[in-house]
Amino acid sequence: MKVPEWARKSVNVVFCLTAVAGIGWGGQQIWQVLSARHQIDAACAGLVPAGRVLALSPAGGSITHRVADEGTVQVAGLASGEDCEIFSTEAGEARGSGSGERWFFTGAMGSVSQETYRPEDPWDDLLDPGGPYTSHTYPEQPLGGGIAGTVGDTGVTVQLPCAKGELSGRPVGTLWVRAGLTESDTPFSDDGQLTAHDRDVLADTAVITANRLAEHAGCADRLPDAPDGIPALTEGPTPAARASGTCDWYRSSGLAERPLSADQVLQSRADDRVWDERCALVLSPKRANAVWDAKGEGLDNVYSPDRPGRYFASFHTYSGAAAREVRLGRNSASADPVDAEPGKAGRAPGEPLWWASSVCAGKPRIHTLTLSSGYAKVATADHERIFRRYVDAQSRRHDCTDIAFPPHTDFRRS
Repeated sequence: MKVPEWARKSVNVVFCLTAVAGIGWGGQQIWQVLSARHQIDAACAGLVPAGRVLALSPAGGSITHRVADEGTVQVAGLASGEDCEIFSTEAGEARGSGSGERWFFTGAMGSVSQETYRPEDPWDDLLDPGGPYTSHTYPEQPLGGGIAGTVGDTGVTVQLPCAKGELSGRPVGTLWVRAGLTESDTPFSDDGQLTAHDRDVLADTAVITANRLAEHAGCADRLPDAPDGIPALTEGPTPAARASGTCDWYRSSGLAERPLSADQVLQSRADDRVWDERCALVLSPKRANAVWDAKGEGLDNVYSPDRPGRYFASFHTYSGAAAREVRLGRNSASADPVDAEPGKAGRAPGEPLWWASSVCAGKPRIHTLTLSSGYAKVATADHERIFRRYVDAQSRRHDCTDIAFPPHTDFRRS
């Protein structure tokens, strides 16, 4: 059937309008993507892969960055670490931001030799206090894939050795890079941790950034590709009877049966590539209140376990370059922080923080113990034995020698 002339003209007009609209929409989309990439490259000195950042769940809409010395990578010498901060209107809309945008991504990087590593403070909370999105506690886990890296509830951190690299004429030793979402309590999370998609994207982002930074610094080594299908974090705490990985030593010791000792653990998978390995022992509310009733009530400055995880003992082992940058103490008004020196052992003045040291495969390790305030008043003496069991287990596992342990007198006062 022949199409009438008037109808043919109408159809042609519709086709033309549709094509023009499509070209306009496509051009707008292309411009928005190019603008977003420019924003990310400008903020992160071209080191962070823009395409990977744009693949993150909160990365829709218009992308901007913080135009300031803080929040923009300069890469001059990475004197104390630098970061770049990226904003998204889609992230802002999802959180009800009045400005129409929200800070959603941070890419951070630096040299390990210019960092300071601190274990928990006696006043810290080990368990998440709860909230609309963050009622879960997720210990960090190793990244795996043959990479020195960790996965947390908001991001991925990797390290890369760089023995001969330099930035601004200074050796860098070991580089570190972190790629992360700004918060875990967002509509883009999965029960307070990263989604499976964002875990994989952030791991790619961290690894690619580390390799680009290594090239910039003249490092010889590169990291392999990040693994796919990174598993979700395991929620804690778990009963001490089921301890494994970094807390396996505590389960096998039988120490959890002692009335003053923790009956729960926060643990991770064991991985020799991780530079900061933690096992935290936590008293359940029932056990903590039993300790308070039996030992603490009526004593000065023994704080009651008024929230879950208030009574704890946390152990760290720092290895490699990180072992030379450990510092204990930060809240005491009576004493300055103390460096935990390899080859030595001791206690932070005025605080329930101790360190031991060892040498493993020719490299130093620092082992630390933090007792929470209040719990330390009734449990310090018992933890001399527990700390020694921890250090001994670490030393056997890594065939370490030259173990230095704090003197008995360092455990005689709370």
